[in-house]
Amino acid sequence: MTMSGTTTTTTTGNATAVAAGDAAAAGTVGATGTAAATGAAAGTAAGTVAATGTAAGHATVPGDACHYWQGAFIGDEEAGRRLAGLPAAVEAVLGTALEPETVLAACDALATALLDPDHAVHARLAVHLPEGEDPALLSELGHHLGRRELTRKLRRELGSAAPGRLNRPDPRETVYEAWAPVGLVAHVAPGNAATVAPLSIVEGLLAGNVNILKTSGDDTLLTQALMAELAALDPSGALAARIMVLRFPSSRQEWLRLMCAPADAVAVWGGEGAVEGVAAHVPAGCRLVEWGHRISFAYLTRDAWADEAALGALADDVCRFEQQACASPQVVYLDTEDEAEVFAFAERFSAVLASRPPAAAQPGGQPSGPAEEAELTTTELVARLEEHLGLTRVFAAADGSWRVMADTRSPLTASPLHRSVWVKPLPREQLIATLRPMRRYLQTAGIAGSRTDIAELSRTVLAAGVTRVTPVGSMLDSYAGEPHDGVYALQRYSRRVAVQADPARFATTACLDDLARPVVLPPPTGPLLGKEEVQELGRHVTRADAELYFRSGGSTGAPALSLFSYDDYDTQMHAAARGLLAAGYDPVGDRTANLFYCGGMYGSFISFFSILERLGGVQLPLAAGPDHRATARTLIDHGVDTLFGMPSYLWQLLHAEADALRAYGGLRKVFYGGEHFTDEQQRTLKDTFGIEVVRSITYGSTDLGPLGYQCTESSGGVHHLHADLHTMEILDLEEDRPVTPGETGRLVFTTHARRGQQLGRYVIGDLGRAVPGRCPCGSRSPRFELRGRTGDVMRVATYFLNHRRFVALAEEDGGHRGELQIQLTAQEAREHLTVRVERTATTDPHHLREVFLTGYPELRSAVTEGLLDLTVEAVDTTHLHRSPTSGKLHTVLDLRTRA
Repeated sequence: MTMSGTTTTTTTGNATAVAAGDAAAAGTVGATGTAAATGAAAGTAAGTVAATGTAAGHATVPGDACHYWQGAFIGDEEAGRRLAGLPAAVEAVLGTALEPETVLAACDALATALLDPDHAVHARLAVHLPEGEDPALLSELGHHLGRRELTRKLRRELGSAAPGRLNRPDPRETVYEAWAPVGLVAHVAPGNAATVAPLSIVEGLLAGNVNILKTSGDDTLLTQALMAELAALDPSGALAARIMVLRFPSSRQEWLRLMCAPADAVAVWGGEGAVEGVAAHVPAGCRLVEWGHRISFAYLTRDAWADEAALGALADDVCRFEQQACASPQVVYLDTEDEAEVFAFAERFSAVLASRPPAAAQPGGQPSGPAEEAELTTTELVARLEEHLGLTRVFAAADGSWRVMADTRSPLTASPLHRSVWVKPLPREQLIATLRPMRRYLQTAGIAGSRTDIAELSRTVLAAGVTRVTPVGSMLDSYAGEPHDGVYALQRYSRRVAVQADPARFATTACLDDLARPVVLPPPTGPLLGKEEVQELGRHVTRADAELYFRSGGSTGAPALSLFSYDDYDTQMHAAARGLLAAGYDPVGDRTANLFYCGGMYGSFISFFSILERLGGVQLPLAAGPDHRATARTLIDHGVDTLFGMPSYLWQLLHAEADALRAYGGLRKVFYGGEHFTDEQQRTLKDTFGIEVVRSITYGSTDLGPLGYQCTESSGGVHHLHADLHTMEILDLEEDRPVTPGETGRLVFTTHARRGQQLGRYVIGDLGRAVPGRCPCGSRSPRFELRGRTGDVMRVATYFLNHRRFVALAEEDGGHRGELQIQLTAQEAREHLTVRVERTATTDPHHLREVFLTGYPELRSAVTEGLLDLTVEAVDTTHLHRSPTSGKLHTVLDLRTRA
């Protein structure tokens, strides 16, 4: 059976027992595909369990302690005592949610260690490998524990990388849905597939559950050691609190009963006997998740069985893992009723099988014991006896290393494995009738034929009960996130939950969890990164992760290129959409014109088109353009009441078409981004144009995406952090240390939701301060206030001057309501600062100059001391310098020559 890119083999059971309905030995597994595509979703342990023993080196198991329980290795006596208190231990942990990022970060760190043979963790775990096991098994585990694989699994199976958050699936309704953990998952692992047990626990963690797992009494302590290493990589202790691994034989029924009694789901691997033995302990209402033996077959049309390449591919499927995987073909069906064609094909195929390398060179090797040898001998002997009845024909190696058994009867017959394959006739018209009786055991069908044949036959075999169709030659291959035996494992370990809320009270609440608890993400580490370092990182992003290219507007320097995967983009657009709801956007009632700039790989217009699409809002995707009259006419003709755009463009549009838009009187909301509307400008919008809501549409950057959002209680530069995507630090302006709470500093962001890129501790170039206390809107997401950009702070004539200070003085003391730009030049004797203000009917440059000198002591000192010349000039708004890409105003133009 395939396990999302790997294959689990069975060394004891075979499909004959399955087909005959015999019980397979408890603790063995035919193969399981669920546990290897595992993912993780973790949280905090609420302080209930100290992460005891989670230090590195945990894989060194002390003494006779063969059990791992919530961060510590323990012996039999202590394990028995803790088992008796399992219900209370589970309840103590479930009170705190598990954030997916906690699990993803720890699993990714463990994956890195497992993929490095020289890593100390790899060395510690290697001593616990089963005897004769290839050390490459650790690398295989590492591949499946990587962030990319687990995130893809989360998205595919549960819909997003954060499936546990109560979001609105339809933003137009105040109904919140999420995937919630079932609670406690008890895992009964097989004794012959070393990767299954640890990966099964990771699956349980992905779904947010507490996990208790039983390994076989004969197993090594690999699973315990792996889980200890995983927990050691989580400083919060949340993972340790949710992991318990016990080693005991199935004969210890009391322990099995204590494991299962408080469980909300029990996952068991093995044949019918193994499942029945565990099911006897499963309480009523508990979900039993069976991962049992399966049988697979190949189906060839006439054209395909005449193709030598197809026969070679089929032989590869038979020989790979010596048919020990559930996805291995045990029967080859031909689309015919002609017995002679069946016998002829079997003879041809036997020659192809004989040409393959001997079994000793293959994983799985020779039969493991007398029972398997006896089954091989018996099956071949019975088939040879039936040759006398004209029912069969056997082609076999003289040394017994392979056998092809042609049979004129169509019903599915299990193979004794080890390169033993049946060949049978089965016309496509009889597929469903023949296969459906075995539907409980069917897994993979490898189909070879024309494109039309493959399409038609796929539908037919799926209707018969097959859960998986592949090309012949790829039956044992799989892909990340592939469903296993017709289901997604994470959904089996989860519940879909919903909360209906009062529309009047929750209209602006996009995520119900924001009212209940803060998001806790792993703390940021590593060096600070500037724009140049981030751009350098972007040059190393692989093509597989660079699916979407954006350029910045270049308002703060040369335009920079930012790369995204579509998954990252989707996550960010959903986050920004939730932020818009919090800001008061109404996807039911608002009629929106998207007036952001478009083209040249600039992202604003495209992003807000995507955001409105996810909100289900009505939009007119106009984009910013020079024909203000045409734009205004469109707004009026189509009843637009909400504008999205850059402040500078919206300001120009509204004033250019002021008469028509005032007469229309239908504009109610403005959501702006990229720049800042000053308080005076906002007053103008409300007093002159009747606009009721003027609010930031988002705070973000091209590199990192949306970083913050405003709620209905926010004003000015105050925003909530998108805490499910980023962590934020505020560092001193001069030193790399946190500021005193409430002080202004450099904003530093670490994003946790980017594939193929590690954008950690990015000094974005903005200044801000933390806003203390809980917001009146009720959200627990941290708040911060933007205080300008580091580029707005100018070193002039030995003084630091701030563009925002000029704006505040112009508005508050000078009555100015337009835009303002500062230009710096150097003269022979002194520097020259020119304040360029947008010309209006009341603009008085001389008065503004006096306002600046009176209200800005540092500026006055520089001018008085003869270090600086100050000029104020009024210009038309079209003469202010802007970014050619985004239209964003350049707040400071520093034209001084620098050495």
